Amino acid sequence: MESSQRKARSRSRSRARQPDGPPLHRLLSTQFPDDHSVYHQEDGEGLHVDESARSIHKTETERRGTESSSSDDDDSLHDVDEKKETSEGKDEAALDDERTYEEIRGGIPYEHDVEAKPPSLKKKTSSKSVKDPNLVTWDSPDDPANPKNWSMKRKWAATFIVSSFTLVSPISSSMIAPALTSISAEFNIKSDVEASLTLSIFVLAYAIGPLFLGPLSEIYGRVIVLQIANLFYLAWNLGCGFAQTSAQLMVCRFFSGLGGSAPLAIGGGLLSDCFLPEQRGRAISIYSLAPLLGPAIGPIAGGFISQNTTWRWCFYATTIFTAIVQCFGVLFLQETYAPKLLTAKRDRLRKETGNMELHTEFDSPDRTLATTLKTAMKRPFKLLGTQPIVQVLACYMAYLYGLMYLMLSTFPMLWTGRYGMSDGIGSLHFIAMAVGFFLGTQITAPLNDALYRRLKKRNNGVGKPEFRVPIMVPASLLVPIGLFLYGWSAQEHTHWIVPDIGACLFCAGVIIGFQCIQTYLVDSYTRYAASAIAAATVLRSLAGFGFPLFAPAMYKALDFGWGNSLLGFIALGLGVPAPFMLWKFGETLRGKSKFAAG
Repeated sequence: MESSQRKARSRSRSRARQPDGPPLHRLLSTQFPDDHSVYHQEDGEGLHVDESARSIHKTETERRGTESSSSDDDDSLHDVDEKKETSEGKDEAALDDERTYEEIRGGIPYEHDVEAKPPSLKKKTSSKSVKDPNLVTWDSPDDPANPKNWSMKRKWAATFIVSSFTLVSPISSSMIAPALTSISAEFNIKSDVEASLTLSIFVLAYAIGPLFLGPLSEIYGRVIVLQIANLFYLAWNLGCGFAQTSAQLMVCRFFSGLGGSAPLAIGGGLLSDCFLPEQRGRAISIYSLAPLLGPAIGPIAGGFISQNTTWRWCFYATTIFTAIVQCFGVLFLQETYAPKLLTAKRDRLRKETGNMELHTEFDSPDRTLATTLKTAMKRPFKLLGTQPIVQVLACYMAYLYGLMYLMLSTFPMLWTGRYGMSDGIGSLHFIAMAVGFFLGTQITAPLNDALYRRLKKRNNGVGKPEFRVPIMVPASLLVPIGLFLYGWSAQEHTHWIVPDIGACLFCAGVIIGFQCIQTYLVDSYTRYAASAIAAATVLRSLAGFGFPLFAPAMYKALDFGWGNSLLGFIALGLGVPAPFMLWKFGETLRGKSKFAAG
């Protein structure tokens, strides 16, 4: 195939302009493994792909003055392709190319738009000509400067540091749950809503932080944004420990949540920068465990801390742990974002050679902080306002997330109030939630992939997002079953293991539903998956903030039995029809959408 590519290049340089355009030849540079594709025609006409309209436009290029200058007049297609394989050039291939990076959020891979808009189509010297002497890229496919070529020891160091960053924030979000009574007593908080607000306002920041921290990492690099955001979190989290009023505590909690949302928004992308797809599984499994275990580990530690010292040590302890992780990050965590590394290499070479024409494939006048932020802020809400699939799934996902934080906020009330346990012993029941999350993740991930492969094989090898739907059926049943069991066993004061089993089933259903919803969104909105996930994340964070606020009043009026039954019936109404509706109408809805993939 390489010989045919060389022939194609030699013909494009030596042949005269011909009346009928021969077929396209796709050439891939061997210098950069994540290279942009370049399309040539032998007659001197270039082809551009307009990614917004998804159509091919022919534009006339300048006639070549001499044969030697012909290679500099190629037009380029700006799209990132992480595959090293080359394929035969076809017109249809141009339609399918997309400018994406694979990242992970909440443990789910998704395709992330690198740039807000495709570059404008105009006649100019290509930045991706195969022979472009001014293009700055990796020295070879095995260039050790490329994070994908780092040693495994270096990659795993980055994985553990990022996973530690990601663990700290969820721990902080829930750690003060067992200490709410002590906080209310010290600050003279009479309202249950105000007491719950000190817990859930941290999650409100999760709805805002990723919208601008993600784009910032695309402009300035992963590590610098992660480190600065972590320092921001550390400072405000320490401030929580010195708060003298409830208002000061809430302000500090909100701003610490903004900084704490950075690892959740950036961490997955950092791992995808380092690991090749075939190496990524184990790294993601470790990274994705952190945000699941955090909400369970936090209250356990918080219960014993508040029982034996003061609630302020909940914040001092997390600040000390964060400072240790920060030190390791400064020493061992290095930049992984390819555009940032190549930009630094370009600047160094410009300084050494004085050649200001040097450039990278990512250089674009349209790729500014303002345009990137504008798209990141606008597109999620555009999808949420126009796409029925996103609306339904985001609402169901938000409901599940809200229920999870509602349960987090009511656990101390149940175990210390109704069962008469100490703060420390009562907090051990959060292990039931952790077990549910763990089992749901470990069982569903392989089962989901196996079922998808089987359905794809039945469909003549053609995959569909709807093949992710069947696993949602048991998930939609586990959530209400867990709520009914948890609620009525708590009201009847049965043995403590029964409410724990209910909580475990509920949490397993929540995480299974999360995985199915996010993978369905990724498969449905491949190009815009980052925005689709962001839309769901904003809505679910708002639910996580709001649900714990009405929990005390609801349980006072309805008690645990009918209170949880009400939530269970709503979960049945939202969750059970969703998979059947998606299975039947999902493909039709995607076909009518200009954003969906297929």
